[in-house]
Amino acid sequence: MRSADSLKRRIVVAFLLFGIGASGFFAIVAALAVEGIEVQLVDKRLEATVAWAAPRQAAGLDIDMPAGLRFQRNADIPTPLRGLPDGVHKVDVGATRLHVLAGHDTLGGWVLVDHESDYDKIELVVYSMFATVFAGFLLLATLLGRFLATRVVTPIQELAQAVGNDSAPPALTGRKDELGVLARALEAHTAELRTFLDRERYFTGDVSHELRSPLTVIMGAAEILMQDGAPPAVRAPAERIYRAAHEAAECVTVLLLLARAPELGALAPVAVDQVAEEEVERYRPLVAGKPVALRFLDGPPLPARAPRELCAAAIGNLVRNACQYTDQGEVVVRVLPGQVVVEDTGPGLPPAVVATLGSIEGSPSRGSAGTGLGLALARRICDFLGAGFSYEAREGGGSRFTISFAV
Repeated sequence: MRSADSLKRRIVVAFLLFGIGASGFFAIVAALAVEGIEVQLVDKRLEATVAWAAPRQAAGLDIDMPAGLRFQRNADIPTPLRGLPDGVHKVDVGATRLHVLAGHDTLGGWVLVDHESDYDKIELVVYSMFATVFAGFLLLATLLGRFLATRVVTPIQELAQAVGNDSAPPALTGRKDELGVLARALEAHTAELRTFLDRERYFTGDVSHELRSPLTVIMGAAEILMQDGAPPAVRAPAERIYRAAHEAAECVTVLLLLARAPELGALAPVAVDQVAEEEVERYRPLVAGKPVALRFLDGPPLPARAPRELCAAAIGNLVRNACQYTDQGEVVVRVLPGQVVVEDTGPGLPPAVVATLGSIEGSPSRGSAGTGLGLALARRICDFLGAGFSYEAREGGGSRFTISFAV
């Protein structure tokens, strides 16, 4: 799993984004509050002082200014403060920041200068404290997100691992929360699936074993009837009986192999290209007497770790069905790197069948490769072997089936 897809990382990022959003909101509120307090403590104080001092000075009366404030007019205004527009200003003179309220009246321009306001220092302290709180809040959000993510994700990871091992730990199934409900549901569903698969495997195995004995007897009896000297009226039906029983026995063998758990890694490699060539020769009699050419185009060696019987059944079913449903043209079996391709010039598969290729259930239908047991069995064998199975309509008519082996 990529770190970007980790649920734990997403939870931490969500908490961090929440922390940034909350801190940003409080930063805006704090900035507005600080500016509002400055207006009330500094600007309003200067305006009130001017409202008292300006008329007294214009009347020639003495004005006793509060400490730190200085009221000056016209030529008495210091050079750095001259020409200021009306209103409150912050002016830096050297290393000192002055709060200045400038204005005009009938006697000319005036300024009220606050030399001893400490509000800028207080403002700096407030912003510094807020920056510290902002960083601490982000750190707290990250740590809290990691803590909660660990508490939430760890049981989910344990549950996922338990599902992979087909067993849920008692620590999860005994929980009273939603995870406990999910663990118990998964455990019950897993047990139900395990029972169903075991029952299907046992049924397939038992049926296969039960059918082997009568099929062996039938083939033995057919061989006796096919001995030299048998009349043609007996030998021909006996050969048909033998072929049908032999095909049924092979089908039973395939079903028995499919009923077992796949352990392909321990098998010796099989030359799939040779198997394909043998299947082509095996079904060549199906096109005898028809204007159909059955061709095998060899390619690079294609080894695969799989039971030989299953490879032969998957390829043979496609070849047999293609030969049966192609009335004229050709059936070509081609070996490509990692693939065996079976294509024909038959009528192709109906659209309704093509739409259900992912869930073939053996419904018979007229087509170049059929959709009965042969195609369904080939698809199931490919799933069992971990091989790809695909169909596409052949250009010019017909079908093309491709089996892709993992090499």
